[in-house]
Amino acid sequence: MRLSPRNIIYLLVFFVIFLTVTGAFFVVNETKQAIVLQFGEPRQLINEPGLQFKVPFIQDAVYLDRRMLNLDPQPEEMILSDQKRIIVDSFARYKIIDPLKFFQTVRNETTFSDRFGRIINAAVRGVIAQYSLTSLLSEERVKIMNKIQTQVKLNEMDFGVEILDIRIGRTDLTEQVSNNVFQRMRSERDKEANLLRAEGEELSKEITASADRQQTVIIAEAERTSSILRGEGDAEKNKILAEAYGLDKEFFDFLRTMQACRETFGDTEMSMVIVPGEVCEKFFGEINNTN
Repeated sequence: MRLSPRNIIYLLVFFVIFLTVTGAFFVVNETKQAIVLQFGEPRQLINEPGLQFKVPFIQDAVYLDRRMLNLDPQPEEMILSDQKRIIVDSFARYKIIDPLKFFQTVRNETTFSDRFGRIINAAVRGVIAQYSLTSLLSEERVKIMNKIQTQVKLNEMDFGVEILDIRIGRTDLTEQVSNNVFQRMRSERDKEANLLRAEGEELSKEITASADRQQTVIIAEAERTSSILRGEGDAEKNKILAEAYGLDKEFFDFLRTMQACRETFGDTEMSMVIVPGEVCEKFFGEINNTN
């Protein structure tokens, strides 16, 4: 189907009207705020959500977030007052409260994150340089963060933002410092272990010496008691023997002679030859010689 020149004109007019209508209206979301630009220059600030109008082909709309935003600058190596080097990873939360100032200064959130991130790192570096690692890891950390936030907030109005919060998310020792700290901790633990080992050995020697001393005392006391009891027993035995000797003197003389023989000869198979005499006749009677 071939279009007539008139139909072609109608189509062109309709197309221009369509572009004009679609380019003239835009929607601002409830999470956004918009700046209407004309040839790159701000002409209107729109904070309310809804359908808005702009001049087609001449004006354009730039959207900025009105919610709380996150700023996470690159971690940096910093020096503390005790000359320790640490890697600090800080972050901030902010809101755009002056869209026009924000746009005129940094244009977009990416540029702002880069520029303001350097400001945050500079503030963090300047403050923590006054403190040691021990202070940074103690309850004094809250005071340090408040000082950092106070310094950073001095620059917020230059960018049309409000800094809601600043935190140090992580502090890591550099590899060299970590190795030094590890070696120092290891040396301290080795020193402590050697001290405990030496104290244990000394205590062991004291316990052993005390036990040996107690053993010696106990043995000496036991031997003394044994000697006393043995002496008392011998005395009692002699007393009993003396009393018994008085009852039958001849029998005990014979008994003691037999005991003396047993102690002299012991358990042997030797034969004993008794020669007649005074001793033999005393205990065995007279022995007649026979041929």
